[in-house]
Amino acid sequence: MKEVRIHGRGGQGSVTMASILALSFFDDGKYCQAFPSFGSERTGAPVQAFARVSDSPIRTRHQIYDPDYVVVQDVTLITSVPVAKGLKDSGKLIINTETDLKEIIKNFGDNKINESSVILFPALKIAMKILGKPIVNTTLLGAFSAITGEVSIDSVKKEIEARFGSKLGKINADAAQAAYDYIKGEKIGF
Repeated sequence: MKEVRIHGRGGQGSVTMASILALSFFDDGKYCQAFPSFGSERTGAPVQAFARVSDSPIRTRHQIYDPDYVVVQDVTLITSVPVAKGLKDSGKLIINTETDLKEIIKNFGDNKINESSVILFPALKIAMKILGKPIVNTTLLGAFSAITGEVSIDSVKKEIEARFGSKLGKINADAAQAAYDYIKGEKIGF
């Protein structure tokens, strides 16, 4: 089983991201779960969402404490929320930022976070160029697909289009594809 924890702020689409991710896993023939965890439940407040995927039925129902992957939608959270807490030694921390990697790692102090476990990704830049809005959840879904190989980009795009409808779904699927291509080395235009 692989577990994903998503950190964002209320209104950024963390819960939507987890839901689309789980449905994408399902489309790829896997068993999956997605669920949120709310604090003060207001726009801008820190929010967590979770997703699990497995080749066999998932019986566990608790929050994710030792994730394989952590996705951070808002880089400012790394100084106020323990986003890397419990990350497995082989885990990956995917952060939406263009900040220098060494600067980001300093925020984790003596934690086991190092350059090989952190992937910085300019999701906001891609979202602004394609969507025209600072909503990065679908862009990060494309990046997650490319970085982890846990879910196919075709399933991600299919579920994005199903979630948002034809016009909005297409542009968000385009953002996911652009992010996927960026990670795979086709950084044209960004």
